[in-house]
Amino acid sequence: MQKPNIVVIMADQLAPQFTGAYGHPAAKTPHMDALAARGMRFDAAYCNSPLCAPSRAAFMSGQLISRIGAFDNASEFPASVPTFAHYLKGLGYRTCLSGKMHFVGPDQKHGFEDRVTTDIYPSDFAWTPNWNANEERIDKWYHNMQTVKESGVAVATFQTDYDDEVEFAAQRWLIDRGRDRGAGDNAPFCLVASFIHPHDPYVAKQEFWDIYAEDKIEMPGTTLGPDEQDPFSRRVMDGIEASKIPLTDEEVRRARRAYLANVSYFDSKIGAIVKALEDIGELDNTIVIVTSDHGDMLGERGLWYKMTFFEYSARVPLIMAGPGVARGVARNACSLIDLLPTFLEIAGGKEFIPDGNLDGRSLMPLARGETDPVNEAIGEYCAEMTPSPVFMIRRGNLKFIHCDADPPQLFDLSSDPSEIENLAERPEWSVTVRSFAEEVAARWDSEALRRQVVDSQRSRQLLNAAMEAGAGEAWDFNPRRDASNEYVRNHMDWTMAAARYRFPPMDVASKAE
Repeated sequence: MQKPNIVVIMADQLAPQFTGAYGHPAAKTPHMDALAARGMRFDAAYCNSPLCAPSRAAFMSGQLISRIGAFDNASEFPASVPTFAHYLKGLGYRTCLSGKMHFVGPDQKHGFEDRVTTDIYPSDFAWTPNWNANEERIDKWYHNMQTVKESGVAVATFQTDYDDEVEFAAQRWLIDRGRDRGAGDNAPFCLVASFIHPHDPYVAKQEFWDIYAEDKIEMPGTTLGPDEQDPFSRRVMDGIEASKIPLTDEEVRRARRAYLANVSYFDSKIGAIVKALEDIGELDNTIVIVTSDHGDMLGERGLWYKMTFFEYSARVPLIMAGPGVARGVARNACSLIDLLPTFLEIAGGKEFIPDGNLDGRSLMPLARGETDPVNEAIGEYCAEMTPSPVFMIRRGNLKFIHCDADPPQLFDLSSDPSEIENLAERPEWSVTVRSFAEEVAARWDSEALRRQVVDSQRSRQLLNAAMEAGAGEAWDFNPRRDASNEYVRNHMDWTMAAARYRFPPMDVASKAE
């Protein structure tokens, strides 16, 4: 029996709460909705670190960031860490990355056989935080409220340029797999098409902006001022300058409208990838997965962007559709580290995993509609605006957040989905809080991890200074291309070139007529 193909369509900073598939009343996401209607929607999926690079490193490796040292947006993703691309290649898959994965370091493929675009973000150490000055902004690149104030419409941005390239490259790679099929190569494939939208800046193309009426854009459900925030949220609020740069209702509404427009723009990319799978006749043998690296607070609780473990920041969409996947909704908590073992089960390689080498579990039982005894997601944050690691345990309906520098937080998401009431402050929850605190102490040595993070930051700051002074070469990925052997050239028989590029092949096209 032929192994199923795997296609992951990944957004950046997409909160599931802003999609039609997850019930937003105004969001227009027909392609995502269609996948959810014929597959499994996971309603409690989380990133393992609410920041781009560490979240993606956890997703690729199936391991928590504390194990692999991928702490922040300038932490090297070690080449010695196996990824699902390595495992799948060993199981006979052709693998490709089109788009963003925010790899930091000289290894810019991490097991992908093909990488068909560059990345949108730098691959060096320039964005290294400094926990010895954790309340200082990294002004060279850090988010602030100007991004919100400049929301609106544009013909093009660096982000639309990038995502249009990612779409085209992914489609062309899939068409090439169709050409391979025509030549007798039936190897299964894994494609990751990873887009930057709806990540800020909140600037949309007119055609997607026009989908949404201004008077239908909901304002944040919960807003908190600087003095109402918990200590960590206050540091984040200060870091993004939301505590001192006020926003008007019109500015907030415009940013949320642009975000929804960009969600629809991303959804159009889902449609394009699915159409390419249909065109090559592989949709029925492909498990399609839609997800994101983290969410976006988008003004909820007075916060923007990510970097917290609140629902809008830490939850991600996760939709699976394809052979062997039931139709339904999975309510167990899970996370991005669970996708690597899921892919290995899809590929028939569960025995490939050495004991204790991964932190996740396969989600295929849930995808098949079966019962899963595990109802848990684990998160770690070791980046900006904190002096110590932040840990999250989501188990059942409860979410516990711990940082040595801050009071603990406990929320019951079944009765308080907006996370308004911190149950850790209530005496009747003291036993539960103590149990979670003991679990945190058993799982992590917070002070040792803090020292590890600070040592890493010092080393990377030194290395970045040397690199900026001219030591070494840039690590940014440059896709290889040999134009002298593309399309039609004088050393080729053009009729053979035309036949090779034509899809479906001539004999198949003739039979179809």
